[in-house]
Amino acid sequence: MVVQGAAEHEAVPEDRFEYFWNQRGEWVEEPNVRRGGESGVQRIKSADGQLLYAKRQTGHIYRSYLHPFGRPTVLRELDALTGLHKLKVRVPEIVFCGAQRDPVHQWRALLVTKSLDGFEEIEHWYAGGGRERHGEAVHDRVLKDLAENLARMHRGRWQHSCLYIKHVFVRVVGEGENAVVETALLDLEKCRQRLTARRAASHDMKQLRRHSSFAAADWKKLVYFYETAFGSAIKGL
Repeated sequence: MVVQGAAEHEAVPEDRFEYFWNQRGEWVEEPNVRRGGESGVQRIKSADGQLLYAKRQTGHIYRSYLHPFGRPTVLRELDALTGLHKLKVRVPEIVFCGAQRDPVHQWRALLVTKSLDGFEEIEHWYAGGGRERHGEAVHDRVLKDLAENLARMHRGRWQHSCLYIKHVFVRVVGEGENAVVETALLDLEKCRQRLTARRAASHDMKQLRRHSSFAAADWKKLVYFYETAFGSAIKGL
């Protein structure tokens, strides 16, 4: 596996960049025009047949105090993925990331990650009867694992910034007490670090509440698990 560090992108070997750039597959997210360019996600296969996801961007940048002239958004996502991996937050594993300018000085950028095999959107898991099939004890463990993932992210001062329920994925393997429960977070393109853990926590948890359909009792339980893992209460939850 090749992981390009946040400071190494300008020197990505051309052949490796071109190899992934020229791969084609089914569009998971059709290219959309925003941020002055295009961005889309395709499913592709590695040389050994492994399923990968390639976020492909042209001229798709963001601007900040540190990058007033623009920086490809996949590089911000790479920073977040790298930081969250170190915190043991479950997120997609990086295969390759790179960015370079084409002959007309427009950014081309790629972020290739491994598939989260066996995971599905938590709303799909609910709709498919996952809660009923595995029972309330396992469902409590799903909420607890999600809460602990979020708390680890926020204690590291990382704010997801787009924490909608569709970006929460779950995998349950096995049954009853032997079930292995895992949750994961996706779509970290807007993720950034805040000055304090509490600011990151407050923003994301309130956003998740607005953009999810948790029943009141389930949300109360999620908040209990979250505040236990975070180490303090968050006002307004």
